[in-house]
Amino acid sequence: MKKLRIVPANTAIDFIGRRTIAFAFSAALILGSLGLAFGSGLNLGIDFLGGILLEVKTDGPADVAQLRSDLGSLGLGEVSLQEFGSPDVVLIRVQRQEGGDEAQQKAITIIRGALGEQVDEYRRTETVGPTVGAELKEAAIWAVGSAILAILVYIWFRFEWQFGIAAIVALIHDVLTTIGLFALFQLEFNLATVAAVLTIAGYSINDTVVVFDRVRENLRKYKKMSLVELFNLSINETLSRTTITSVTTLLALGALFFLGGEVISGFSMALIWGVVIGTYSSIALAVPILLYLDIDRGTGDEGAGASLEAAG
Repeated sequence: MKKLRIVPANTAIDFIGRRTIAFAFSAALILGSLGLAFGSGLNLGIDFLGGILLEVKTDGPADVAQLRSDLGSLGLGEVSLQEFGSPDVVLIRVQRQEGGDEAQQKAITIIRGALGEQVDEYRRTETVGPTVGAELKEAAIWAVGSAILAILVYIWFRFEWQFGIAAIVALIHDVLTTIGLFALFQLEFNLATVAAVLTIAGYSINDTVVVFDRVRENLRKYKKMSLVELFNLSINETLSRTTITSVTTLLALGALFFLGGEVISGFSMALIWGVVIGTYSSIALAVPILLYLDIDRGTGDEGAGASLEAAG
């Protein structure tokens, strides 16, 4: 029985030779993401901003303009409404009211009274205080930062510090472009998104470690081969495995995105983007960056004259 190969065994793509194009593309992505994040800003969810959130279902397509007018006249401060997945489902956000939990519950009662018979079903009602929101935002930043630092230490000990630097550059690239994606489409950025970012970090570094492991193996095996040739060989040898893993993961995430509902659509989209950009950065960024670092070829038998058989 033949082994499944999406990528032919004799593939010899010159990834390293195209590194300038990849670097320019990635730089544009990062600058664009930062510009969007600081310009348009992120659509922060109630987890971080605090306030009142209601998800309601109406009997037929919702008249968002009328609902906005009714709620805006209540004197509860800033109110925002948006369709949530379908025309008959609306997400309502209201700024947190002065006072404790009693004030929030009173505001919810007033909102329900104003909505009256326009609403067929209340699917979700949440309240988050400003202190909790600030703490969650700080915890999210610490979680992502700690994950990146832990990955750097892991790669440093498993390989060398040069590999760690290259991996972290690729990882930061993936995280920033994911944030840029959320800023571009104004998707809700909440705790589920932070979980998606951490998942992306884990997936991306897994891809990178596979390629790095082959690079280290070939550095010891082909000591007279130029680094450009060696890096290209290592990437092409692992390309089939990387492609199959990415495609199967995307199939599962595609089902989650299209069938999982609006509540997890942002989470699913972040993961889909993360798989694509993580695969790209492992090949087009992490390995080429090693060219500019003084890596050690290690010890081992010279194998410049050995046959360069492509492994799966």
